[in-house]
Parts: sequence; structure tokens; C-alpha cells
Amino acid sequence: MKSLTLQAPAKVNYRLDVIRRRPDGYHDLRMVMQRVNLCDTITITLTETPDITVTCGRKGVPDGPGNIAWKAARAMLDLSDCGVGADIEITKNIPVAAGLGGGSSDAATVLMGMNELLGLGLPEHRLMEIGVTLGADVPFFIFRKTALAEGIGEELTPMPAMPGVWVLLVNPGVHVSTAWVYRSLQLTNQSGLDKLPELYRNIEDICSIFSNDLEAVTIPAHPVIAEIKETMLREGAAGAMMSGSGPTVFGLFRERESAERARDVLGNDTGWFTAVVETI
Repeated sequence: MKSLTLQAPAKVNYRLDVIRRRPDGYHDLRMVMQRVNLCDTITITLTETPDITVTCGRKGVPDGPGNIAWKAARAMLDLSDCGVGADIEITKNIPVAAGLGGGSSDAATVLMGMNELLGLGLPEHRLMEIGVTLGADVPFFIFRKTALAEGIGEELTPMPAMPGVWVLLVNPGVHVSTAWVYRSLQLTNQSGLDKLPELYRNIEDICSIFSNDLEAVTIPAHPVIAEIKETMLREGAAGAMMSGSGPTVFGLFRERESAERARDVLGNDTGWFTAVVETI
């Protein structure tokens, strides 16, 4: 049976404004989302029996129907009349529940991979419509561009070209409940939203838009996040911020060497997850 191996990248948020709470329980957001080349590896193999299996082997990631990748495969098989199933193997390199979008990226990658393997020929916008039923960040990973994301995250507009930069990711391993963060949040004043620049010439221009409303909730509960940001800036980052609801902190660097030096400072004797990656 046919098989396909794909890379599912992580993301960071250069901007995250929480504008209003919606009647459906979600929040209207305004985010600037950027992919980085820290990737999970996903192998999808069609099977002769109509079952779906997902194997990951990572603590905190279910292997069965509770996995968002399983749900993505189910959605695509329901659109096919081939009578086949799918075996999905996920090698996790992106930390779980880290504000880096790993689960959403896995689901988006399965949607795109199954579309190819099953020969469905669904256009990008249709895959994004399916994706948002699985998770608010899934359409962004199908979009595959640096994007302004609005609504719950599904209204995507390409951002102006941005220079590539080196990114240091540090996850201190504390548990952050996304639901708790949003419940505890004071909402952004819509009239106070900054106008985003239309030109990004250098790393300073990117850092000029840095803002994350969720830091106001997460950092008081986990001061280590602020400490990591301060260390990154002291070690030469042009800017540093929490990604998503955390706890991962990312810093932007001009050179790989300076990012690696900062990684060594933050990673020594802490046991924290650290990675130096590039924007894509």
C-alpha cells in the first residue's frame, strides 16, 4: 500500500492579541504566526483494512482516537470511497502542550498527506475548512506562509515578506493549561490594537511587533518564563517572548553562534528543552 513521510513544523507567535470572548466559548484573536524548522516526522501508510492506527509513544500524546492526527485521518477517509484505512507513525520532536502548535501541525500534515495518498485533490481552502473543525491553529499549517491570523485563528492573510532569523526555543517543562489561561485573561481593548507595519526590513522590525496578551496570566503563575526572557536578552537576543499560552519562550538572534551560546547558558544543568532553529 502507498506510504508518505512528511515533516510537520512548529510555530511561534510574533504577536497574540486576544480581542473578545465569543458566544461559542472561543476567543477572537489577532496573531502573527511564523513557522520554524523544528519538526515532527509523520509517516502515513494506507492499509487494506478500514482501521486507523496512530503510534507516537510520547507521554501525554494519545495513540488512538483521542489524537488529533487520528481525527484528521478519519475526516479524510470519510470523504473517500476507497475502503482503506491508515497507519500513522509520529516521531515527536516538538514538545507537547508547549505553545508551539505541534498537535495542530501534525493534524494539518495528516490532512495534506491523506489528500495526496487518497487522490482526493481537495484544494487548500477545503482542507483548511476541515482543519478548523479539528483545531483553531490547523488551517495555519495548511496555509504554509507567515500569516496574520484573525477570528479564532482561521482567517489567514499572508504577512509582508520578513527576513529569516535564528530562533532559540526554551521550554522549562512547567505545565500550563491553555483553558485556564484564557479563562483568567483580561481582554485587549479593541480600540487599543496597534497598527502592524507593512514593511519588515530587519530583525528589529520583527521585534517591534512583539506582544502576547497571554503573558499577563502565565508569567505571574510561572516566573521562570520571565527569567528565561531576561537571560535571552542578556545573551544577545534582539527580542524574546512567550509563544502561545506557553510555557515555551523564543528569542530571535542575528547569528546562529549567538543563539547557540544562549542555548548553552540556558540549557546547562536545567534539564530544559532547548533548540536553535530557523524560520521557514
